[in-house]
Amino acid sequence: MNSSKPPVPVPLLMVIGIVAVSFSSIFIKWSAAPVSVQGMYRLLFTSLLMLPFARPYTGAAAQLGLKDWLLLVASGALLALHFLLWMGSLNYTSVASSTMIMALEPLFIMIGAYILFKERNSLLAMLGMAVAIFGVVFIGWGDIGLSAENLKGDLLSVGGTIAVAGHLLLGQRLVVRMPSYLYSLIVFVAAALVFAVYNLITGTAFFAYPAREWGIFVLLAVVPTVFGHILFNWLLQYVSATTVSMNILGEPVGASILAFLLLGEHLSGLQWAGGVLVLAGLGVYLYSGRKKTLKLEEALPSAS
Repeated sequence: MNSSKPPVPVPLLMVIGIVAVSFSSIFIKWSAAPVSVQGMYRLLFTSLLMLPFARPYTGAAAQLGLKDWLLLVASGALLALHFLLWMGSLNYTSVASSTMIMALEPLFIMIGAYILFKERNSLLAMLGMAVAIFGVVFIGWGDIGLSAENLKGDLLSVGGTIAVAGHLLLGQRLVVRMPSYLYSLIVFVAAALVFAVYNLITGTAFFAYPAREWGIFVLLAVVPTVFGHILFNWLLQYVSATTVSMNILGEPVGASILAFLLLGEHLSGLQWAGGVLVLAGLGVYLYSGRKKTLKLEEALPSAS
């Protein structure tokens, strides 16, 4: 993470990323393909889209050490595990429930960041996080059932949340030593290869899918991955992994609204109220982060 500012305001980029990732669960629900195939082609197509622009980063790639490559592969494996578990959870539970559980990600990030990086948050930031998470609980409260299927979906989502928290923490460590574009490309290729090995071991078909499914694979690559995950990886240069994961709390709001409009999943009054609380918590957290950034800028010596 560096002290410079991105060319576009961070809050605007966060909104774009949140809207993009909110479409992920919709595309997954629309697809009849195994989630391991969806994940593999999502990452493969994203990597292919990125490759034509990778030439300027070949020098940086050549300078990576063995430890860097091992961490990159580990980050890719965690991303693949995240997709496998979370995407799988949508086969057993609703969009609202699955994304609500995923929104617990900042808790795992905050714990991991404190253990690994001694990263602390202000009381105001923690208050904003608490309000947002409380709102997320409201969103999923009316939909979490007690059936075995729903419980299985909930547990898969918890596992996916832990995996993506580890992926983001590794990303925060790696993007300070390499361009974020190179980081994203290598991690996506590694994750796609993990999925390919998984599909080979399980005997899952690679190609026997109708044109509609291939269209969904492309949408998964372009919308939530390019305009979501790649954007969030890039923002790790300017904000902490905790801040990135906190803003992903907006996904349950966007995903629940889209599920209502496109899938017919109805929201209760509690869920709508939860959406308001999530947005309010996000606002408090962003405000606290802005105050922290301004204090850091005031403490830095003048570049002139």
